[in-house]
Amino acid sequence: MRLLAAIGVLAIIGVFGAALYFFGGFYSVAGTQEDPAIVHWALVQVRTASIVRHARDPQPADFDDPANVQKGAHEFDEHGCANCHGAPGGNWQKFSEGIHPDPPDLKDVVPERTPAQLFWVIKNGINMTGMPSFGPIGATDEDIWQIVAFLKKLPNVSEADYKAWTKPPAPPAPPAPPAAAPTPPPADAPATPPAQNQ
Repeated sequence: MRLLAAIGVLAIIGVFGAALYFFGGFYSVAGTQEDPAIVHWALVQVRTASIVRHARDPQPADFDDPANVQKGAHEFDEHGCANCHGAPGGNWQKFSEGIHPDPPDLKDVVPERTPAQLFWVIKNGINMTGMPSFGPIGATDEDIWQIVAFLKKLPNVSEADYKAWTKPPAPPAPPAPPAAAPTPPPADAPATPPAQNQ
């Protein structure tokens, strides 16, 4: 009985100590501060479990269509994903180095995630990271699935292919000028006399 009482007292002390540590401002939330190992472990476990539980959307039947991969590269570039994660032949923007936790290299992360999990993350974002939710800012489900199709092929996408798929379309040719109408003679010009038969 004394052992259980001692465990209970230690648990209460631990809870109060943790509350004092976190709510008393001793835990630094600075982006330059590394998380304690236990906090990092807990955040990763919670994040992974949440993604696995909530990612239930079935992928489209034409998911592997090469046209979707190319459109996905365009959407990836258009929505600014390369700014934080980089892209074939291009580095991430300097500001992404100040995001904590660091935006992952997608070539390392993508093989570990199913298409449904990638779709859920892109659409909903991840709380307490720099990953925004693209659904509320106008990316359609079709756009997001195309990005996922591109990501699943990312490890094998060449720099040349990525540049070709993301280059802006050529501007349309200007319309041809209308044909000039013949100019009528001035109203005060003398009329041409009719030809006389000889």
